[in-house]
This record gives sequence, C-alpha cells and structure tokens, in this order.
Amino acid sequence: MHIVLASTSRYRNELLQRLTLPFVTAKPDVDESPLPGEHPAATAERLAVDKAMAVAADHPDSLIIGSDQVAYLGSEVFGKPGSIPRAEEQLRRMSGQTVVFHTAVALFNSRTERFSCRAVPTHVRFRALTDAEIQRYVAREMPLDCAGSAKSEGLGIALLEALSGDDPTALIGLPLIALADMLRLEGVDLP
Repeated sequence: MHIVLASTSRYRNELLQRLTLPFVTAKPDVDESPLPGEHPAATAERLAVDKAMAVAADHPDSLIIGSDQVAYLGSEVFGKPGSIPRAEEQLRRMSGQTVVFHTAVALFNSRTERFSCRAVPTHVRFRALTDAEIQRYVAREMPLDCAGSAKSEGLGIALLEALSGDDPTALIGLPLIALADMLRLEGVDLP
C-alpha cells in the first residue's frame, strides 16, 4: 500500500522521513476553523481526521496520514502567528505560563475504510521572558509558521523551563511513536 501524508508542512514531512518509508504528500483542502464551543483538543483531533479524509478519494489503496496541532492556554488558542508582531505578542502571553500543545494524528486505510486517531498532548512551561529575549528570538528564528511561535527543535528550546509529554516529535507536529504503532497495526513493518 502507498503511504500518503495529507500535509504540505515541511516539519511533518521531515518527521515522517525519519521512519524511512516511501511516501507522497497531498494538500488537504480543509477549513481549519474551530467549531463553535469546540475544545482546542477536539479541534486538533477532528482536523487530523478531516485532513486524511480530504485526500482519500484521490488515493485508493493507501494509508493516509493526517495531523493537526492546537496550542492553548485555558480557552486561549495560539495559532500560526504569520507576522513578527503577532509572534512577539504570543510569546509575551505565554511567558511564565504552561501551554498545552495538543497534537493529533489520524491514519485512514482507504482500502478497508478503517481509520484511527490518537492524541498526544505536550505541556510546555515557558520561562518568564523579557521583551528583549522575545524580540531576539523572533528575529533569529522567524517562527511565523508554527503554532505558538516557538520551535523547540531549534533556538526556541531556550525559551522553555520544562516540557512533558509521551512523544518529543508530537511537539514538532507529528507524533511518530503513536504513528509508528498505528502503521504497524495496518501491517507496515517498522523498523
């Protein structure tokens, strides 16, 4: 069976390459807006499934991977900032706080029409950050395309006091431990 990553994220692409399986990518056409009253964790899980299902018709006989991540603090959601001022504001808001990065991964078998979804939350405690630290970080790493404006796999690790979760790759955007288990359950030999 073919493996399809329903994402154009370079971060997810790089993570999936770690499993050394051949795969192709497909762009899912999905509205990523949360539903009214939807908890951020539920949004991530729904969107992971929606992304996999959005490309299924074009990929028969495939294992299709969808993933989504929502960063939140209470009811406040931190998306991809898209601009320097927004990234700096997000980091000011998260300074000294513990933020949940809820990452969901879905796997759809288009041959059997079976799907599974797993969620992997990571709790990230940010240091108390000064404006100068925030400005230097954003200028150096330009984290404008990642939820929460911090890349733990890069210089962003210096912004943190601690993190806890079951899978370090979940924080980057694709929980490989959960995905590897899901792929094995579909008959993929790993490693």
